[in-house]
Amino acid sequence: MTSALAAADFTPAEAARVLADALAGADDGEIYVERTASESFGWDDGRLKSASYDSTQGFGLRVVAGERTGFAHANELSLGALKRAADAAGAARRGHDGTLAAAPVAPNRRLYSNVNPLEAPGFTAKTDLLAEIDAWVRAQDPRVVQVSASLAASHKAIAIVRADGSVGEDVRPLVRINISVTVEKDGRRESGSAGAGGRDGYAAWIAPDRWKALAAEALRVALVNLDAIAAPAGEMEVVLGPGWPGVLLHEAVGHGLEGDFNRKGVSAFTGRIGERVAAPGVTVVDDGTLDGRRGSLTIDDEGTPTGRTVLIEDGILKGYLQDRQNARLMGVAATGNGRRESHAHRVMPRMTNTTMESGTLDPAEIIASLDRGLYAVNFGGGSVDITSGKFVFQCTEAYLVEGGKVVAPVRNATLIGDGPSVLTRISMVGNDSRLDDGVGTCGKAGQSVPVGVGQPTLRIGGLTVGGAG
Repeated sequence: MTSALAAADFTPAEAARVLADALAGADDGEIYVERTASESFGWDDGRLKSASYDSTQGFGLRVVAGERTGFAHANELSLGALKRAADAAGAARRGHDGTLAAAPVAPNRRLYSNVNPLEAPGFTAKTDLLAEIDAWVRAQDPRVVQVSASLAASHKAIAIVRADGSVGEDVRPLVRINISVTVEKDGRRESGSAGAGGRDGYAAWIAPDRWKALAAEALRVALVNLDAIAAPAGEMEVVLGPGWPGVLLHEAVGHGLEGDFNRKGVSAFTGRIGERVAAPGVTVVDDGTLDGRRGSLTIDDEGTPTGRTVLIEDGILKGYLQDRQNARLMGVAATGNGRRESHAHRVMPRMTNTTMESGTLDPAEIIASLDRGLYAVNFGGGSVDITSGKFVFQCTEAYLVEGGKVVAPVRNATLIGDGPSVLTRISMVGNDSRLDDGVGTCGKAGQSVPVGVGQPTLRIGGLTVGGAG
């Protein structure tokens, strides 16, 4: 699969003519064509529990007129379907007299190959690998009672046709491997998990040294939790570890920096460009240009090249994440953050790879600074009110710190707070910022897209820790 237009019974020129008619008097719009193939394999309880393959294709036609959007989609790549969609979506421009925006400038480099991970290795090799992972983990420790492992991959080709006849195309591979381990001792069971992935074929993640490292990490976390004590409760100083804990930043802060929430005035960050919103030393960026990362895109789903957008610099709010519509209405440039789950979904501003940059402090120095507090290394599930930033996150690996020393792992710890306040309470920033291993998926308005998150080790004051008392 090399082009999303290969299976269409219309030419790009024909599609552009249909679109041009639909956009007469509109501000913007495009035809987004997509062909996707995906697979997944799940291993549990010592056997292959699921295996699936799916193939979809279709288009979405969008007409933007001011704040109104007309959108129609179909899974039939025919000229007749395009014309019907144009008639439906074109209703949005009635009574509007706009000037059609210019098409995005094409990117000058690709961020990943167009390798198809569904082609190799074959079905048997993938299922044999899952069986090997199961056997290897069980051989490491007699306390292992359950191993779950999964592989997932997709290969998506997109084409974005504009009324001027320009076409932006991209081919996007994506893979992920996840391993979960459950251990038991004296009737008590605990679990740990690890995963990795990115925009490439399987090879980088299923090499023996790589999957064994993931499996060993999942087992390590499970065994740590097996010896964990009940988490304390109350307000205390918290140190967050690097990497995946950036999911808290993503959920509690990142969504509030998306353009649509700020244009509508429902974000805690609305109207605060140029103001201090975080402690000195805090710099937050969204970067969709990182080679091979899960959240990276050569072009976004409107055809705009992704970029490195500085959101907060040394504590000062610098800007928001923008798609084309919100950028135009707010009088700023699009940032390459227009994303959609599929051809059947509308574009909205979304994050790509969102990280806090490194500071200058040694992580060990940050932990040693705690008199009594919590060191949260990893997170599981959580809930966030996007507009206020209020959150509750469950820690899957955390430790009690007393006198600057890690004294014991704790279980059932939750972190409670709100993103805007957390930013101002960051008192120490480590020199070890890194992205997660490539497992993040972001949900917004019923749409899910792959993302990256990251941060350095951070010390935050005054977070509420929920625990067993």
